[in-house]
Amino acid sequence: MSIPLHIGIIMDGNGRWAEMRGLPRFEGHRRGVERAMEITEAALGTGIKVLSLYAFSIENWRRPEDEISVIMSLLESTLKGKSLNFMKEGIKFKVIGNRDRLSDNTREIVESVERLTENNDKFTLQCALSYSGRDEIIRAVKRAISIGLSPEDISEERISQLLDTSGIPDLDLIIRTSGEQRLSNFLLWQSAYSEFYFTSTLWPDFTKEELLEAIYNYQTRDRRFGKLTNGAVKCT
Repeated sequence: MSIPLHIGIIMDGNGRWAEMRGLPRFEGHRRGVERAMEITEAALGTGIKVLSLYAFSIENWRRPEDEISVIMSLLESTLKGKSLNFMKEGIKFKVIGNRDRLSDNTREIVESVERLTENNDKFTLQCALSYSGRDEIIRAVKRAISIGLSPEDISEERISQLLDTSGIPDLDLIIRTSGEQRLSNFLLWQSAYSEFYFTSTLWPDFTKEELLEAIYNYQTRDRRFGKLTNGAVKCT
């Protein structure tokens, strides 16, 4: 029974969750961060090796400043509060994305937790922050130029090494909550052969049981990668 090694989650619906309950949007973001930590804990015992959470896109910088401030404050406080737990659980924390727009304080906290957990090898929690798949690819091309690679040096393997996710396996499964069915610029290169699981559940309501349901659903897929097989893998 195949377990996805790398799952990515587009955590969508925090604002709508709050609005449906007559709450301010920041309450949705607060509950969404709590849910992210709960799902990380749930993923630890499943055999998954990497969990990538789409926390904040480059496009999200267009949101109101007060909402951005709340999101970044929640991120900072969560990392401060969870860093020792990451060590206890063997979780390596990693941020991917364009860090140039992060405040000095946010960047310092992120990099401090990355350094603290860099040798952990049980599980990797990868946070896409100030992230865009296209921006990541552009930055990889710029790195290729800056180190003097020639056209003959360029290959899929070499490009993968220049991406933010260097050393991380490509996505096996992408989950998107809230009923939307699009990638929204999330890990475009790494999702070339990903399976997708869409749910109408808003992110703050996404549970461990639905995570397991998504994994079971993945196990029924026939992942051919362009080749022929004798049929779909069956869940037992």
